Amino acid sequence: MHREHIRNFSIIAHIDHGKTTLSDRLLHRTGTISDRDMEDQLLDSMDLERERGITIKAHPVTMEYKAPDGQVYELNLIDTPGHVDFSYEVSRSLSACEGALLIVDAAQGVEAQTVANVHLAMKLNLEIIPVINKIDLPHANVPQVRQQLEDILAIPGETAIAASAKEGIGIDDILEAIVRRIPPPKPTGAPSLQALCFDSYYDTYRGVVTHIRVFNGEVRPGMAVKLLHTGNHYEVKEVGSFNPKPYARPELMTGETGYVVANIKSPSEVKMGDTFTEVRNPSPALAGFQEIHPMVFSGIYPINTTDYEPLKTNLGKLQLNDSAFVYQPETSVALGFGFRCGFLGLLHLEIVQERLRREYDMDIIATYPSVIYRVHLTDGTVKEVDNPAFLPETTYIDRIEEPMVKVFLICPNSHIGDMMALVSEKRGNIDHTETLDAHRVMLTGLVPLGEILIDFHDRIKSITRGYGSMDYEYADYQAADMVKLDMLVNGEPVDAFSCIVHRDKAEGRGRALAAKLKEVIPRQQYQVAIQAAIGGKVVARETVSALRKDVTAKCYGGDITRKRKLLEKQKEGKKRMKAIGQVNIPQEAFIQVLKA
Repeated sequence: MHREHIRNFSIIAHIDHGKTTLSDRLLHRTGTISDRDMEDQLLDSMDLERERGITIKAHPVTMEYKAPDGQVYELNLIDTPGHVDFSYEVSRSLSACEGALLIVDAAQGVEAQTVANVHLAMKLNLEIIPVINKIDLPHANVPQVRQQLEDILAIPGETAIAASAKEGIGIDDILEAIVRRIPPPKPTGAPSLQALCFDSYYDTYRGVVTHIRVFNGEVRPGMAVKLLHTGNHYEVKEVGSFNPKPYARPELMTGETGYVVANIKSPSEVKMGDTFTEVRNPSPALAGFQEIHPMVFSGIYPINTTDYEPLKTNLGKLQLNDSAFVYQPETSVALGFGFRCGFLGLLHLEIVQERLRREYDMDIIATYPSVIYRVHLTDGTVKEVDNPAFLPETTYIDRIEEPMVKVFLICPNSHIGDMMALVSEKRGNIDHTETLDAHRVMLTGLVPLGEILIDFHDRIKSITRGYGSMDYEYADYQAADMVKLDMLVNGEPVDAFSCIVHRDKAEGRGRALAAKLKEVIPRQQYQVAIQAAIGGKVVARETVSALRKDVTAKCYGGDITRKRKLLEKQKEGKKRMKAIGQVNIPQEAFIQVLKA
């Protein structure tokens, strides 16, 4: 198709504002999907995506749209995730487009993720078409949302299209706006093929299938191409597009989006953001989006030790379809052989664990999530630590720096005090407050990443009765008084329960862990001490009381010295047992504590 008739666009929005429903409507209206094949959440192919109502992977699809003036246009849509953890998917998708549909819920207005995604799109100079969705809801307030678009995002309110994806209202206006407002793709002027790899997945029979956007030249089967990052050469076997299932095409021209199959055996050969070019006449690399780095680390171990090899294989398969997920082998005294895995955030961690359990039928246990700390040693070297086991002795540490994130919190006016209290409880501080409208404010501040890992999002939702939203972006490292908290059972440290925490919070955390361990450790013939310690200083303690055998049961009547002699004998025995006894913590105890 001629370049002037091609439009590449993405859909961006806060989570649950109706992106996937709108993409379903666009597919239906352009005739890409027949009535018979139509189903809800068509582009969300994973069970998890459908169940939770969230998009996890970006999905490209090519549609043919016949405009009222009789012209036929090729519309390439990339549906993007809305959750903060998957913002790397959004940045990859936007870098392959010229425009973006910005969807805002008519009832909820502009949310934290909306602001973040608009900034991403503006950075890439994309044409933004605002759409006010869900206007059919009884409590929709379209004029207020138009005002918010102007005040918060500096987008003219009158350019927004009122629509309802569920009812099919305004879909034709959206299609017309895409054709009219989004510019056609322009060639870069490079001497030959330039195509950006923005995603890939692994096919058992065809190897790595790479999703590309052609910026210059054309790509067809039989061409000799190379990836600029690795320098490897390949022969193109097949090219095509998605509608939404893949179909082969004779070639992909400048401005078109689709896939390439080129005998790529290993997914590690394709770097996201890399450039495909011709072998004989190479073009310079395209400016790809930033390389993504994992922010949260957790150990994943098989519950049954014989599952180690299958777990290794399945983690490899998962990584093929999720380039942001990383893992490496590690061992633990308590849990045996497992893997140290890196994730983008807590939802990402949850999704990966759930996929391992469902898609690969693995019984796994995950350790407490941690972040990467920068440890400055006394000899001037800097060490990055993501596992408490690798933290050096305190005598060698000059200072420890923890990663900080810039958080954007949107909440109703009535809850500002509660939100500020929550942020200060998490050792953060609010440095900027902005009034969005008569009912809501946006708070901006810095919070340590380690503090928002576990329950921060849930706490925001419960404090604001569901009306609050948050987004965060990586800021920088900042020095903090971090210590390693060890859990000792009968004087022996248990590495699976160790963690790096701030000194002020170490005692509370130690008490909570000790209390939980007291519930799950089975009673022995002698007292078992559970202690939380920082270095040599014990900050919390619980005691599992001894099982007591009644040695005086056979005595009836007679002298009290007889009973006393038996009790003293028992006491000596317990003392000896305690000196040589070992407490074996059952696997179930680990699972229960780590789940909590």
